[in-house]
Amino acid sequence: MANIKQTVKLGVFTLAIMNVTAVVSLRGLPAEAVYGMSSAFYYLFAAIVFLIPTSLVAAELAAMFQDKQGGVFRWVGEAYGKKLGFLAIWVQWIESTIWYPTVLTFGAVSIAFIGMNDVHDMSLANNKYYTLVVVLVIYWLATFISLKGMSWVGKVAKVGGLVGTIIPAGLLIVLGIIYLATGGHSNMDFHSSFFPDLTNFDNVVLAASIFLFYAGMEMGGIHVKDVNNPSKNYPKAVFIGALITVLIFVLGTFALGVIIPAKDISLTQSLLVGFDNYFRYIHASWLSPIIAIALAFGVLAGVLTWVAGPSKGIFAVGKAGYMPPFFQKTNKLGVQKNILFVQGGAVTILSLLFVVMPSVQSFYQILSQLTVVLYLIMYMLMFSGAIVLRYKMKKLNRPFRIGKGGNGLMWLVGGLGFCGSLLAFVLSFIPPSQISTGSNTVWFSVLIIGALIVVIAPFIIYASKKPGWVDPNSTFEPFHWEEQPAAQVAGKTATVTAGTSASATASENVAPASTGNAPSANGGNGSKAPNTPPKG
Repeated sequence: MANIKQTVKLGVFTLAIMNVTAVVSLRGLPAEAVYGMSSAFYYLFAAIVFLIPTSLVAAELAAMFQDKQGGVFRWVGEAYGKKLGFLAIWVQWIESTIWYPTVLTFGAVSIAFIGMNDVHDMSLANNKYYTLVVVLVIYWLATFISLKGMSWVGKVAKVGGLVGTIIPAGLLIVLGIIYLATGGHSNMDFHSSFFPDLTNFDNVVLAASIFLFYAGMEMGGIHVKDVNNPSKNYPKAVFIGALITVLIFVLGTFALGVIIPAKDISLTQSLLVGFDNYFRYIHASWLSPIIAIALAFGVLAGVLTWVAGPSKGIFAVGKAGYMPPFFQKTNKLGVQKNILFVQGGAVTILSLLFVVMPSVQSFYQILSQLTVVLYLIMYMLMFSGAIVLRYKMKKLNRPFRIGKGGNGLMWLVGGLGFCGSLLAFVLSFIPPSQISTGSNTVWFSVLIIGALIVVIAPFIIYASKKPGWVDPNSTFEPFHWEEQPAAQVAGKTATVTAGTSASATASENVAPASTGNAPSANGGNGSKAPNTPPKG
């Protein structure tokens, strides 16, 4: 058994690479390439105030509740109660639902560039109806595959992550180095300032979306117990993974900025255009369709993994009585079918926004921003909740703890994460001037009304919940603040019961003396009535 335990332990570098694979996506690189050299500042800033705090705080919380289900619902619920815990897992689920159209838009553009005719490919990628059809077809295909069972998807996801993300990222960086080393003209001014002009408010608005680049690192917290000496090795894995992630983002963004002028950068197409330009430069245009297929495969593999993933969290919480029975129904394989259908309906409605938005790019940006807004609500609850739990659950064992003693380091790390999330949350509501998003009225309406609907919905559901919603087979453990009153009540009951028994016993012993029927000191049962003389 000891040998088995040794074989399942993760090495520091292995966990670091797992974190990189879970977080890194190339689809967001064009959004930051607009900033040139100062994009590196945004990446580093977001890593310090968001990526690293997320990893460390999630590791502590995951280790604290490793034997209890619920995920972020458990973490936030232990700190603030069930209502805010339900809000946290609700926005996490809805955020992932809104994420699908954005990532599939990137997949549709990748598929469009499989052809060899650049003009035709770009025209197809800009076609809203083509993009809408591809998004819906791929999403519903992934949903129906999920309903049939997803045991094989893990392998597809691993291959997709390698082929569709890691290899293309490395290739893009290498191509950029080759291009510059052989005298290629750089469209990026490497002598420009690393620090952005923060007096120009427009320079920080679009960068708010960079926080979503790093979102998902909290998932790595579940592996904190799979590492030898987690208090020492887990932070190492976090910092190594963060460094690799930042390098991929910074160098990948620079590689796009070198080959494409800032004024020509498109959020949805520039990654493919960048590869096309590099391949044309090295006289290997035949590679363009191959990289487009690889990127599309990476996107589709990721969607297959996530379609059924986040919905499992809301499903488990629902079975504990927080969602109507309709959302608890499964098929023969135990897959949460109704939640997947509702999720698919929401994706379909969101995708229809293609028709009203001025362009695929504007649709992509506004949904990306709404995703950021919702996800950051969950993060703010998580960061502040971790600090609160240092005081509410002082004595609970923390297999991984931020700081050896005291709460100062938790205040610093959790406070950084909360403030960074709050800053990005506020900035996410402001339309970026660098990108045409159409009417500001549409922009604000979608973001504000969309966010309000999503945030209010869980409170309405919570207020409507009934005892009949609880699945009798649910094994959801109570919160610590529910266990303590129960223990106290049990203790009081035991005390009262013991006291009653003692009183009854005393009454039985005293009562005979009062009636003159107490046995003598030498009586058969050995009992003695105090202060009562024996009968003579």
